[in-house]
Amino acid sequence: MSKKRVLIVTQEMQPYTALSEISEIANKLPQHIQKSGMEIRVLMPRYGVINERRHRLHEVVRLSGMNIIVNDDDYPLIIKVASLPQARMQVYFLDNEDFFKRKSVFEDSEGQPFEDNEDRMIFFCKGVLETVKKFGWPPDIIHCHGWMTSLVPAYLKTAYQHEPLFQGAKVIYSAYEQSLGNTFSKDFVSKASINDMLSEKLSMYTNDNEIDLHHGASAFADGVIQGSEEINASVSTLLEGSDKPFLPISSEENLLQGYMEFYNSLLEEKVEE
Repeated sequence: MSKKRVLIVTQEMQPYTALSEISEIANKLPQHIQKSGMEIRVLMPRYGVINERRHRLHEVVRLSGMNIIVNDDDYPLIIKVASLPQARMQVYFLDNEDFFKRKSVFEDSEGQPFEDNEDRMIFFCKGVLETVKKFGWPPDIIHCHGWMTSLVPAYLKTAYQHEPLFQGAKVIYSAYEQSLGNTFSKDFVSKASINDMLSEKLSMYTNDNEIDLHHGASAFADGVIQGSEEINASVSTLLEGSDKPFLPISSEENLLQGYMEFYNSLLEEKVEE
């Protein structure tokens, strides 16, 4: 019996970033998955704050060279890789000079969110799926961590729904406290459309005429997880009230095992289908 494959898509990960609890979870979870006998791959953005020399990043030429379209403009996608210290695991970084060269992650020196955060997010989410296609590696579980990954569930269930590599893949979305969707422009939904996909299909990313990334991701995901203990009450209500399988926040000692049990329950559903 072949090993199950889990793709972790995250906006943060230690030791490369230390912005929030996502960084820690995204470090520990893949190692736990691998020890549990599953295959694992991890994708994240290559922010300018990541020291390439210290972390020994290098370009993967065979994966680089694609162009990703954002708002009718082409942006080259560069793929880099590093080995996670003290683990036999590689982390893949999606890079582009226009979006990720700057020496800060989501905000400028005055603490204001970058105006192009929505474009950076669209580039990353599109780039993730095209990179996995380049891998030729069909995942059984795709686990998305954080608002910057929140378009992946929608793309998988619409523009990529007939892509053989993703047939049968279960997508999970972990919602955390932070989300910059409220700083996005009203053009976000139309810009996020992909492969002639009508923007109406992304209407779930709006709530009361405001951009709501958690709302959209949860609507398209096969399962949802509360990633933060302290989370906005409206997000908590959204997740708990969803008709999708839901995993609430658990104690630190039970966290990783709880994720594995959640994975296995979705994989069992996949077999029954």
